[in-house]
Amino acid sequence: MEEPPPSDADLLARVGAGDEGALRELIGRHSAWLLLRLRRRTPDEELAASAVQDTFVAVWRNAGRYRGDGDVGAWLWGIAIRQLVSRLRQRQGATPVTQQVIAALSPSLRSAEDELLVAVEHGDLAAALRGLSPELRQALQVTVLDGLSTKEAALLLGVPQGTVKSRVRLAKARMRQLLMGGLA
Repeated sequence: MEEPPPSDADLLARVGAGDEGALRELIGRHSAWLLLRLRRRTPDEELAASAVQDTFVAVWRNAGRYRGDGDVGAWLWGIAIRQLVSRLRQRQGATPVTQQVIAALSPSLRSAEDELLVAVEHGDLAAALRGLSPELRQALQVTVLDGLSTKEAALLLGVPQGTVKSRVRLAKARMRQLLMGGLA
């Protein structure tokens, strides 16, 4: 009987012990979806690729910091989005955030989050999200879905921190209205 593949947590523990093969396997499992998600946050493909590469450098150096109390993919995403924000800080001008169409992704490369978003694409939540202005939708996405602080979101979106806070507050209020009967 064939042995099941190691879990992500097992691989991460092995990376912490200096196992380069485990790191290669983690990269194989996670680099494609990380790159796809980062490319939806910036039009600069090289910037996104650099953030993914440095994500795995950080994993190699800090695998021991993973506490094991959450999903490894979520931990990797947190590192990746912060790597992207760090690169954006080094730039002079703001880079606009772009959104690629999830349906264009190959089904084999979709994350569970992407599958859920596709599943609700024609539902009430999707309609409410589409009812938001692009600015409000982006602010909600980077703070709620990506878990960025308002300071990090401000840098990513190229707007002041207070503007992010206002947009998130307005987006939540508008979503509440739209989901409770489409009140204007």
